[in-house]
Amino acid sequence: MGLNDDTDDESNSPDRPGGDADDSNRPIDGDADDSNRPVDGDADSSSASDDGSNPSNAATDEVYTGPEEDMQEIDPDDASLSRDETEEVLDEIERKRSLRGVATIAVTLIAIAFSAFQMAIAARSFTFRVTIPLLERQVEIFALQQLQANAIHVAFALTLAFLLFPTTHGEGPAARRLGAAADRVAAATGDAGATVVGRLRAGARWFAVDADGDRVTPADVTMIGLSLLTPIYMLNEFDEIRTVIRSRGIQNARPIAEVFPILEAPLSALAAVGVPFVEAPYALLLGTVGVLLVLEATRRALGTFLAGLVATFIVYAMFGHLIPRALPAVGIFAIPQLSWGSIVQDLWFTTQGVFGIPVTVSVRFIYIFILFGAFLEMSGAGKWFIDFAYALTGSRRGGPAKASVVASGFMGMLSGSSIANTVTTGAFTIPLMKRSGYSPEFAGGVESSASSGGQILPPVMGAAAFLIVEYTGTPYGEVIVAAAVPAIAFFFGMWVMVHLEAARHDIGGLDRSALPQVRDLLRRGWFYLVPIALLLYFLVVVRLSVGRSGWYTIIAIVALVSFVAAYTRGNRLLLVAGLAAAFGVQTLSYATLGVGLWGTLTGASAPALALPAAARAAAGAIGPITIAVSMALLLLKPDTDSSLLELDPGVDEAAESSAAAFGRPSLAENQAYRLAAFVVKSMESGAKTATTVVVAVAAAGVIPGVISVSGLGPNLTSLIVTLSGGSLILLLLIAGISALILGLGMPTTVMYILLVATLGGALEGLGIPLLAAHLFVLYFGLMADVTPPVAVAAYAAAGVANADEWATGKIAFLLSLNKVLVPFAFVLSPGIVLLRRVDGEVRLISFADVLDIPFFLLEVLIPIVGMFAGVWALSVTIIGFLDDEVTGAKRVGFALASVLLMVPALLLSPVGSLLGVAGVDVTLYTVTTDVVARGLGGLLLVGLVAKLRGIGPVAEA
Repeated sequence: MGLNDDTDDESNSPDRPGGDADDSNRPIDGDADDSNRPVDGDADSSSASDDGSNPSNAATDEVYTGPEEDMQEIDPDDASLSRDETEEVLDEIERKRSLRGVATIAVTLIAIAFSAFQMAIAARSFTFRVTIPLLERQVEIFALQQLQANAIHVAFALTLAFLLFPTTHGEGPAARRLGAAADRVAAATGDAGATVVGRLRAGARWFAVDADGDRVTPADVTMIGLSLLTPIYMLNEFDEIRTVIRSRGIQNARPIAEVFPILEAPLSALAAVGVPFVEAPYALLLGTVGVLLVLEATRRALGTFLAGLVATFIVYAMFGHLIPRALPAVGIFAIPQLSWGSIVQDLWFTTQGVFGIPVTVSVRFIYIFILFGAFLEMSGAGKWFIDFAYALTGSRRGGPAKASVVASGFMGMLSGSSIANTVTTGAFTIPLMKRSGYSPEFAGGVESSASSGGQILPPVMGAAAFLIVEYTGTPYGEVIVAAAVPAIAFFFGMWVMVHLEAARHDIGGLDRSALPQVRDLLRRGWFYLVPIALLLYFLVVVRLSVGRSGWYTIIAIVALVSFVAAYTRGNRLLLVAGLAAAFGVQTLSYATLGVGLWGTLTGASAPALALPAAARAAAGAIGPITIAVSMALLLLKPDTDSSLLELDPGVDEAAESSAAAFGRPSLAENQAYRLAAFVVKSMESGAKTATTVVVAVAAAGVIPGVISVSGLGPNLTSLIVTLSGGSLILLLLIAGISALILGLGMPTTVMYILLVATLGGALEGLGIPLLAAHLFVLYFGLMADVTPPVAVAAYAAAGVANADEWATGKIAFLLSLNKVLVPFAFVLSPGIVLLRRVDGEVRLISFADVLDIPFFLLEVLIPIVGMFAGVWALSVTIIGFLDDEVTGAKRVGFALASVLLMVPALLLSPVGSLLGVAGVDVTLYTVTTDVVARGLGGLLLVGLVAKLRGIGPVAEA
């Protein structure tokens, strides 16, 4: 049997909406009748000819050149899901509301304001000034401290979360219990009581229940109002935070009645009946409410598991001192007694708790790159990259699945969300995989596995790369260089597995006539590649900050889209002349006045520059110049219609709906209006995507905050090291299993923060290179997205594929097993991530290290080659096919070869430990034994392949 065991899957029956009737009866294991499969091959692909001429030969990846009638005549555009279907699946998974009317406008305006705030920070850091000519002085628009910026950032996210996610649908366990209790009270109190209970129930439902997921309740509005109190306080009363709360304690902050004198009378009345709020410090109340609001937003957006976990840490901080220190194993968790005031002070008024490193990274790095991804997607790049992937791979054997691997990996790298990428990219790729012959479960498994893997793919790596930069202090360029080889190995394994599955079922490629040509796509959308190249240039070559690089790249995207929108055969001369003239004026301004055009308008001045320096300064403003000239041309020639511009359908929908709301439907066809809609829609989409991430990192910040304030960190590290017995292998296994458990159902960022807080010290303590340890944590945490029983990305793919959720999750997990062995490989052989330890310091290898032949050969080249060979062997093990079915001892042999080639230490170290227990003092794992073990694995792999293919004396034996 192979990867796809036969399942009794009712989800694919013809009676289910969207199901494919031909999928329900198609065997997916390759050893039964394939007559119902929509592939025209009439030979049983599970049996290979002895001479190796069978077209299902899995050793090659040639373009499928079988009979013309065997090619799949499928139009990719016709096979994809509609945008409404995609959004419906995504909203169902993310539990978002479907808002209309005023609520939609409110969400859009807040989202745009959120993105504008973050773009201002990316452009000008925490201080933004403008020069007013009439006043002849600079006016400071804002100058924020890190804590203030973080508080505003979280307040925006909380506001959007309370608008986008309902409090309750009134159907959960708590609602049912309350309803049952109300019924009992009504029955016990007669008609009068029933009337009162009925009115109270109706009032409660009006206040908090959103049964249909389409209205903002008064409870939401109340929570939004409370969320705004913290940034208002921090902006207006930061001196109190700095001079009173941090130095003398939160209990010495001003009481509520002093902050709000209007409340003195009602608070005094409450004090008279035993509720002593009148003297309570306002900051303490504010922090308490703030922490509760973060928990509530977490529950709504991310589920009860994460909210409960964070709440558990808060309860632990309050009552952990009650744990008896004398108890074995448990006593290590005892902490000093902490007052509630000190807990709130550390969690809410410092940069160590809710507003700690995770939120700081979100403010400085994560948000701007989520916004970058939104701008790139809304420009039409998402569809273009999918088309490009199909053009490159679609006609090959199993082409639709290979295109899914390429497209999903790339888009997953940009989006940073396994679920969102699985649904949006899967809307195109999954239907095509199903129609070409892959089972619905396998198609969903491929899409979800590749989408989650996108977050380990440089150069963007989702949001995780920026957290690694912050936690390790490693320059961004070094992070993406180190992450490159393992990421390529993972996607190489995905490619091999979908190829082997295609070979088993004789699945061909798509008809070339239904696919776009690479040359045509490059000519039509070359500019989509420019932002990626610019991003690398800014980060690696110029070495700008991550935030500034993201800002400049967003400007570049808008400039490119503006240029393409204005560029037509009739406009091109005028457009180029306008750009040249504007560039010349800008250069002249720098050469004579020392400042650019904008500086001239605001009254700024500086020493004049020499002409070459003036030209370089003007070149730095080429993005804004392009936007201004293109927009001016579009306004002058409103009938311009660019044949190259293919914005995302969401932009056109936004343009049409807003134009209709203004009573000018024709505006939707105006290129200048479409360009404005593109910018606004990108800002809105980026904010909505970032909301869940920001809520997640705010909640996750509580955990390292509690560990820090309670002093638990060293004890936790000591416990983990003790449990592992000092064994690096056992410690890595503990870390991996913890990652799978803690990561279930959580965003990658949260999982990473939790694991670094709990396991980071232990991993670093055993001598693992810091960067390799953090990449290890990231890899294992990503497995949680495809690990049953939660497997959120896999279940999202199952929704798109109309497939069985459990079967899809199982296949996605197996397809992602490379993310288990690959991190072990690079942690135990740091040369794989291009790291070398010299005199106790770990650094990236240099050209001089490459010339150090013994080191480079034994510790870099051989481990990398071994890893790729091991990934190939593991792919055969998982699929269970290579020209023929691979079963029994042969499959075990491929698995053993995979481990020996990739991570021989997993076998050598335990054997050495057992020998030590037996009294044999020997170090079994060394560089020499590592190379020997990999060589044995290679020989085993060659022998197994030779036997399967009937080659040489091995086969005869």
